[in-house]
Amino acid sequence: QLRLVESGGGLVQPGESLRLSCVASGKSLGQLAVGWFRQAPGKKREGISCISMYGTSTHYVDSVKGRFTISRDNAKNTVYLQMNSLTPEDSAIYYCATSVAYFGGSYYEIEYDNWGQGTQVTVSS
Repeated sequence: QLRLVESGGGLVQPGESLRLSCVASGKSLGQLAVGWFRQAPGKKREGISCISMYGTSTHYVDSVKGRFTISRDNAKNTVYLQMNSLTPEDSAIYYCATSVAYFGGSYYEIEYDNWGQGTQVTVSS
């Protein structure tokens, strides 16, 4: 069974960077698309980025476009989210999730069938 573990979160100041990792075990990530989601306190979970099976296609929502970069290393069974120029509005729990298909800009949670437990990102001065 596929298990996803996120890491790399923490407390940073505005303008700083973090790189999140999503490591899979129990199954290869190579045949799965992966999305990153986040949930801020009091808000619904939202999808922010996704990557196709071999990394040839990526998508970002407008709020993170130009600041965040999603990538993957299938040999390491890992997907990354490089987050630059962080702002307090980026504070949230960040989750990765897998899908058997790449849906581009669609982030309906029903399309993603395996989820990690999340990693906390806090941006504060």
